[in-house]
Amino acid sequence: MNYKTPRLINETAKGYQLFTLEDSFFCERKIFLTSMIDADVSNELIKQLIYLNQTNPKEEITLYINSPGGEVTSGLAVYDCIRMMKAPVKTVCTGMAASMGSILFLAGDKREMLPHTKIMVHDPAFGSRDIGGMKPLEIQKEVDDLMNVRQILCEIIAERTGRTKEEVYEKTKIDSYFRAEEAVEFGLATAVITKI
Repeated sequence: MNYKTPRLINETAKGYQLFTLEDSFFCERKIFLTSMIDADVSNELIKQLIYLNQTNPKEEITLYINSPGGEVTSGLAVYDCIRMMKAPVKTVCTGMAASMGSILFLAGDKREMLPHTKIMVHDPAFGSRDIGGMKPLEIQKEVDDLMNVRQILCEIIAERTGRTKEEVYEKTKIDSYFRAEEAVEFGLATAVITKI
C-alpha cells in the first residue's frame, strides 16, 4: 500500500486553495532528505536551499535527514551549497543519517538528533562499479581517486567535529554507528532534542 501525501486546503481572499504538506513545510523553511542521494535529489535540494537563501538570507532553514547515503559527488555538491549560504542551516536527524547522509548532517550550523536516531560514518566504498577487464594502471587510478575522496571526507568530519584526522580515520575504517548521545559526545551532533 502506498502512503499518500495529504492535501491541505487553505481559505484565502481568492477562495480555497489546495496545496501539499511539502508546500506548507517549505513555506516554513523546512526541507527533507528522505532517500538515497543521487544527482536528481542533489539538484532538487540545491534549488530549494538557494531559493530559501535568496528569499531571506538571515532566517534559519531546517533540513530533516533520514538517508542511507548515496553518491559522493552529488552529496558534496549539497554540502558545499549549505556551507556557502548566508542563511543558517539546522540539520535534524529523524531516523538514520548514514554515509553521505552523515556528511550532509554535518553541514548544519546546529546539528540535532531525535533520541532514538543514529549516525553512521565510514570510508567511501568502491561501489558497484565492475573493475573486471580493467588494466592495472586503470585500477590504480580508481583506488587513488577513492583514497582522495577518503581524505576529503575525513577532513570534513574532523573540521566539523573538532576531532583529529587520526581519530576520524580510526572511526571510518569500519561502519561506525553512533546513537544520539554518542554522536554529541564525539562532536557529530550538537544536541539531542525531545521536541520538534
